Amino acid sequence: MYRVENWALLILTSRSWAAIRGQETPPGTDPFAKAVSLAITGIDAGLVTYAIEPHRIQAALVLAPETPLEEAMMMVFATALGFGDALGQLAPPEVGVHMDWPNGLRVNGAKCGVMRAMASDNAPERVPNWLVVGFDVPVFPIADTVEPGQEPDNTTLSEEGCGEVSANRLIESWSRHSLVWINRWNDEGANPLLADWRARAYALGEDITLPDATPPLSGTFVGLDEKGGAMVRTETGTVLVPLSSMLEM
Repeated sequence: MYRVENWALLILTSRSWAAIRGQETPPGTDPFAKAVSLAITGIDAGLVTYAIEPHRIQAALVLAPETPLEEAMMMVFATALGFGDALGQLAPPEVGVHMDWPNGLRVNGAKCGVMRAMASDNAPERVPNWLVVGFDVPVFPIADTVEPGQEPDNTTLSEEGCGEVSANRLIESWSRHSLVWINRWNDEGANPLLADWRARAYALGEDITLPDATPPLSGTFVGLDEKGGAMVRTETGTVLVPLSSMLEM
């Protein structure tokens, strides 16, 4: 079993190299919140904070963008694709991973966790001092009273045949695959990420509801703009919802 503490990877964050290193958070500590607090203090990019609990796996990566936030938000897609690649590598071959816009993860068609993101500045045109992205996925059902299959649109890794996947290996593999996508974004721009994300999109061309949009929005998800925003066709026209709308405050 690989230990996250021993990682010595290199990651190209925006235009600067930084080493990836892992840090397990104490029990009861949200690794995403920990990563944000460390980013605020000015810690170098490349830190992965993580927590492995009986029912869930969480991890977060600190980045230091050198581009405006609206461009840096592509790191959400990079790390979501990284998660899909990581689970695809470690899970049984029949397991399929797809994405809901803007941050949902699906395994075999059912909701199974989310991506998270927070930045030092939510203004799309400004370069943030830091950007933290991460994932939170359930491994086993939390409530013993919920039988497998009772909530068909929600699932866990164990219910989809991934209960034997090593949490440590999943976190490490996520970081490695995210690194590949981040480097590809640096080398080739956003188009490869957008194309691959579209190929794994769950509801492209279907009706969706975005309760976190301002105001909440329902319509047909017709595509993405060049920065990963969702184009939603409503009765009154097509509305663009920026990817930055998913940022936590």
